[in-house]
Amino acid sequence: MSAAPGAAPAISGGTPPGVPVHVGVIMDGNRRWARARGLPAALGHKAGADAVRRTVEAAAKSGIGWLTLFAFSSENWQRSDDEVRELTGLLRFYLRHEIAALHKNKVRLRVIGERDRFGPETTAAIRDAEALTANNTGLNLTVALSYGSRSEIAASARFLAREVAAGRMDPEAVDEASLTRHLSTHDMPDPDLIIRTSGEQRLSNFLLWQAAYAEFWFTETLWPDFGANDLAQAVAEYARRERRYGAG
Repeated sequence: MSAAPGAAPAISGGTPPGVPVHVGVIMDGNRRWARARGLPAALGHKAGADAVRRTVEAAAKSGIGWLTLFAFSSENWQRSDDEVRELTGLLRFYLRHEIAALHKNKVRLRVIGERDRFGPETTAAIRDAEALTANNTGLNLTVALSYGSRSEIAASARFLAREVAAGRMDPEAVDEASLTRHLSTHDMPDPDLIIRTSGEQRLSNFLLWQAAYAEFWFTETLWPDFGANDLAQAVAEYARRERRYGAG
């Protein structure tokens, strides 16, 4: 599907044949990577941030138009206070030190999820990064932070319920399109390909509604080891598949 009105401008020249327009990535394995090396979890997350840089660069070079990274789920708040602080600090560091490079390469950055939970300093850094890159026409990079797809769907349903209760909407008008319009991804194309690292094979509450017809690619590679070659393998596998959207 094409992006809705209000979405970021498409990459010049469009998406090359066989390349997914939108790729979602569930970045998994930072802690296991660190544990296997006898390192603290914080260094695993730092190595994961390096993998983000490599993957963003590779996605832009391959012609992928939209890249959505699942960086921190709403369930991740259950982790230890120390690890959450480390993740939040790394997020702020990334925003401050990587945003110039993203902007130079015409990447448009957006964040979906409950950003306010990270506190005013991080929220301000996110807002500044989004504002700086808002008019960029290269890769559309979306980072899902404190994001949970079930709560996102429920929030859209609550909005529609209020509209119906107030008499501003006919109940019969509630359909897939109206629910989609009130998701945080409303102006993005649905993902064509979802990648998950570290050998796990589940969505973990990531883009449940949007991934209805996505292709999936799973790899044993832990996220800190993920790079351009892994992304190329996923895209090559995607290109070999026939997408029928339920048509038989």
